[in-house]
Amino acid sequence: MSRPAPPIRLARIDDLPDPGARGFDPDGTGRDTLFVVRRGAELRAYRDACPHFGDTPMAWRRHAYLNGDGTRIVCHAHGAQFDIASGECLLGPCLGRHLEPVEIEVTSSGDVMLIS
Repeated sequence: MSRPAPPIRLARIDDLPDPGARGFDPDGTGRDTLFVVRRGAELRAYRDACPHFGDTPMAWRRHAYLNGDGTRIVCHAHGAQFDIASGECLLGPCLGRHLEPVEIEVTSSGDVMLIS
């Protein structure tokens, strides 16, 4: 029986923009494969791939995952807009589909951990 992988530290919560988003490359692939959105103490993490077309990265430049006023996640390749809390596509070619959530937790010391 295989054991679950240990959690991976992504950042400290204080290192994340508030409000804002930041991409991460926990597997060392050379590109961000997930991103975390922060609004106050609320964090959401998603795989950096638009559900409209395969593994299309969401950001037009590093860490640029949100619209201008920071209220929605945007796929800059397709213009799709997603609800931050649920990952549901609200506008664009993948209407009604969802971003793939990634499980994270914040430790009592403020570390943001990827749970796999």
